[in-house]
Amino acid sequence: MSFSVGIIGLPNVGKSTFFKALTLQEVDISNYPFCTIKPNIGIVEVPDERLKKISEIVKPEKTTPVIIEFVDIAGLVKGAHKGEGLGNQFLSHIREVDAVIHIVRGFPDKEIKHVEDSIDPLRDIEIINIELIMKDLETLEKHLAKLEKEVKSKPNKEIIKEIELLQKIKKELNQNKMIFQLGLSSEENELIRHLNFLTNKPMVYLLNINEDSDYSHLLRTLPENTLPIDLKLELESTELSPEEREELQIESRIDIIIKTCYKILNLVTFYTIKGGEETRAWAIKEGTPAREAAGIVHTDFKERFIRAEVISYKDLIEAGSWTNARAKGLIKTEGKEYIIKDGDVVEFKI
Repeated sequence: MSFSVGIIGLPNVGKSTFFKALTLQEVDISNYPFCTIKPNIGIVEVPDERLKKISEIVKPEKTTPVIIEFVDIAGLVKGAHKGEGLGNQFLSHIREVDAVIHIVRGFPDKEIKHVEDSIDPLRDIEIINIELIMKDLETLEKHLAKLEKEVKSKPNKEIIKEIELLQKIKKELNQNKMIFQLGLSSEENELIRHLNFLTNKPMVYLLNINEDSDYSHLLRTLPENTLPIDLKLELESTELSPEEREELQIESRIDIIIKTCYKILNLVTFYTIKGGEETRAWAIKEGTPAREAAGIVHTDFKERFIRAEVISYKDLIEAGSWTNARAKGLIKTEGKEYIIKDGDVVEFKI
């Protein structure tokens, strides 16, 4: 199972700079809107100290971390939901990702033009939010009209339930609220999942600042899940060796951002040890039962699942090996309904 995160924002806010620092890929970074027309896509490893320690014990031929796909989506502008600035194309790219990083400009620079001609992060966030909301309203109204027509000819309890939920969401969208802010139940989210609403995707904000300037006043106006970062400095620091970074006391915030994305996606990590051949980390949604997790490791495992042998990462490290852990009775046998926990090391029996 793979997960993807879209990088969005107005033009010239630092999206491509962030993408390059994140993935170390060469991308077009230019001082004009829409220099990124097709989305850049990069695969990024999730930092994981536990995986390294498990590999030190197992000494496998191969170690495979969890990866997240990051998609650098071209800058949105006012009127994107109507197609302005190739808006429909860009909004469709957002629809395809699982979560969103919204980059907001907080740095002044006369050489880099701001599409609104001034620095105002809160205004910029509202511009993007309105475009996402308007597109969701368009999607909702089309589907709602279809359901209302359908229920007139053939009354159906499930359709009526969906209509009532969509009417509730429509009211909130018209008040400029994002769907993810509404606190919908898991049942309600499941009911609208097929519509893939843009404003129902988990979101984190990055305030792109100059490290040496006072940006505290900007942070006070922005959502709680906003991380300040000097993207120019981050990009420059990727060219330094670990020793040079330590000497200059430069601490990268990229790992923090990757882990934050992992958190907003509601993911946990479990590990498998394949006969000493491969130690691998797997990402699953929190609350996933063992049988479903087995199906992620291999599609056949879900149908042929018998049981799972499970040990916590901490217990395995303390035992020093799988053999020692078994001898000490630390490995537990679990059934298909067992909920996989973050840090579990699992061997599926089929």
